[in-house]
Amino acid sequence: MEQSKKDILTAASVDVNDALERLMGSEALFERLLKKFLEDPNFASLERAIDADDAKSALVFSHTLKGLCGNLSMTKLAGLFTEQTALLRKGDFNEAKEMMPAISSAYQDVSEAVGRIV
Repeated sequence: MEQSKKDILTAASVDVNDALERLMGSEALFERLLKKFLEDPNFASLERAIDADDAKSALVFSHTLKGLCGNLSMTKLAGLFTEQTALLRKGDFNEAKEMMPAISSAYQDVSEAVGRIV
């Protein structure tokens, strides 16, 4: 992967080296998975669940995104979803909902970075 692409992803809190290690060095696979990330519907579903005060569905989508972002080494996003998932599991829906501006900002940063390289 070109250094310029790595720099773009790194600036958005994606640990490129960790992701490539997880994918046995396959840059082509990493780029395909990043493209699929842009198409993944779970973030929009999480937003709808939060807006509808549907804690049960929000937990499912947040947990799914935690795994997806963790697997792609999107460290900031994975951390935010980990925290939100824990809050939802504890029944702290309002605190989990209050995390959405930070999550949305980080998600947009990663999405924009990925969009620039794929």
